[in-house]
Amino acid sequence: MDKFWNDYPEIQRDLEEVINIMKKSFSNGSKFIQGVLRDMIHAGGKMIRPAFVILGGRFGQYDRKKLCPLAAVVEMLHLATLIHDDIIDNALIRRSKPTIQAEHGKNYAVFIGDFLFSQCFLLLSDNIAVKDIKKVSKSVSRICKGEIEQFESQYDVNVTVTQYLRRIAAKTAVLFALSLYIGAYESNCGESLSRALASIGYNVGMAFQIIDDILDFTGEERVVGKPLGNDIRQGIFTLPMIYALQEDERGEMSRMLCERPYSEEQVKRFIEFARQTGGIERARKLARKYTQKAFDKISSLKECPSKQVLAEITEKLLYRVY
Repeated sequence: MDKFWNDYPEIQRDLEEVINIMKKSFSNGSKFIQGVLRDMIHAGGKMIRPAFVILGGRFGQYDRKKLCPLAAVVEMLHLATLIHDDIIDNALIRRSKPTIQAEHGKNYAVFIGDFLFSQCFLLLSDNIAVKDIKKVSKSVSRICKGEIEQFESQYDVNVTVTQYLRRIAAKTAVLFALSLYIGAYESNCGESLSRALASIGYNVGMAFQIIDDILDFTGEERVVGKPLGNDIRQGIFTLPMIYALQEDERGEMSRMLCERPYSEEQVKRFIEFARQTGGIERARKLARKYTQKAFDKISSLKECPSKQVLAEITEKLLYRVY
């Protein structure tokens, strides 16, 4: 379990139950699949999304037996998208360990990702009304659309800030929003409060992804768990680079980005270019803007212990280093 939740023993306890539920859901797979997925869930992820399901539920009539399986569904959805992401990006390292596709091949990775998706909906059907499964399905659809948009924009030096924000909204913010919403809604919080929490989750998710993209330029490889500049190598131009290219008046850097593959020296030069032109700092400012939106909405909630925890977690995510 990641140390991120050490200060919140009740949430940490329920996240441990979420892990147990996931392991149990893997038990109908082969021993190979069980082993691979156990390794993945113990690889050091922060488990923000399932924690948000639990936290959203604590604003209402919290039922651990109901919410922990739903939190497991959300985390399994997330893991499945990571596996498929790594296949598309041909990523070799995630969380400082070889990816499934790097260690076992793309075929196995596809099958394991698909297996996870199937287990999600089996678990979901046992714990939520059929009419509410539609909400989850719509979110999965949006995530897939975001991935498709990212793939279609590979190596596109003309990608805009608006296109980037739409992409990360679908890829990341939607699942953050769903996590808080479904936890609250299934705990009888009512539609108004559930939607307010979903809005908070959306803004936190936007800031989270922007910061994640900044860390690809500024983090320590040992801490981040993957090589710096990895997005650039894959032709994925995120916010720091998009802002930097707005300052590329002569088009020198744009031309260089169009000539691939990139050498390691070129990747370092792209990172330095984003720093020197203020692209990284501008991206940080936008992350802070989304975080402030989340804080403003949190402040409007009624006082309760969960409100304080949500505010603290939002702040921790803004200043994280991995």
